[in-house]
Amino acid sequence: MALAAVLTGTFMVVELIGGILSGSLALMADAGHMLTDFAALSLAWLAFRIAKRPADWKHTFGFDRFSVVVAFVNGLSLFVIAGMIVWEAIKRFGKPVEVMGQPMLIVASLGLLVNIVVFFVIIGGDKENLNVRSAALHVLGDLLGSVAAIGAALVILLTGWMPADLLMSVLVAVIILRSAWYVVLEAGHILMEGAPKGLDRRTISADMHEQFEQILHVDHIHAWSISQERPMVTLEAIIHEDFDIEGTAKDIKARLHDRFGVDHATVAVKRKQRPNHKKG
Repeated sequence: MALAAVLTGTFMVVELIGGILSGSLALMADAGHMLTDFAALSLAWLAFRIAKRPADWKHTFGFDRFSVVVAFVNGLSLFVIAGMIVWEAIKRFGKPVEVMGQPMLIVASLGLLVNIVVFFVIIGGDKENLNVRSAALHVLGDLLGSVAAIGAALVILLTGWMPADLLMSVLVAVIILRSAWYVVLEAGHILMEGAPKGLDRRTISADMHEQFEQILHVDHIHAWSISQERPMVTLEAIIHEDFDIEGTAKDIKARLHDRFGVDHATVAVKRKQRPNHKKG
């Protein structure tokens, strides 16, 4: 993440200068995107550093959730970027700006190479980590922006049609919005304590009844996650009065680990109460 942030921040300056000199909105939009990429990658790096801190009395679950917050913020920032690109394209559409195709092509090509390198640096990490995915989406948006700028530059050089720059910018904005939506949706689901994929309370209840003959009833099932990698489950099981409480709790935790991949579970086990027979 640190290496990706340095590469992105350095080329952002080059692309901004190139966009100003050539008059290309596609390049300037991509430079603006790279600015937020630099911030997003820096935040992602910070999130990984903070997530390594051990839990303390104030943060008993540790700091893993910080990376999810960063992913959520990064996803929202992509909406802002896409909106700015579309707004600028609308303003320019009524007042066409002369774009220099050759400088635009050179800078966009260099930008594409840098973005490819940064993208592969990032996906070399944990591809399932939401923080990595949100950062990768930022860079992928940049990569697509560079491709769009190259395409627009070629159209301008070959035909002189200036609106190509605006259309390519809007196309990139739409692609960015689609990717951002899924990141924000997934990060928001975790922040709202939603059940992780594959942890349906109905499935858990049915599985417990199927696996353990002593279980009469399973209730108060709650499933959520601290981060994508840390699902959590709590439940209460009522068992036959002749079975062991501690042994059953241990077996349920083992089943949650083996069947559902849950390493942290809080299981309360109670025996069915014997009926009170009052003497007449």
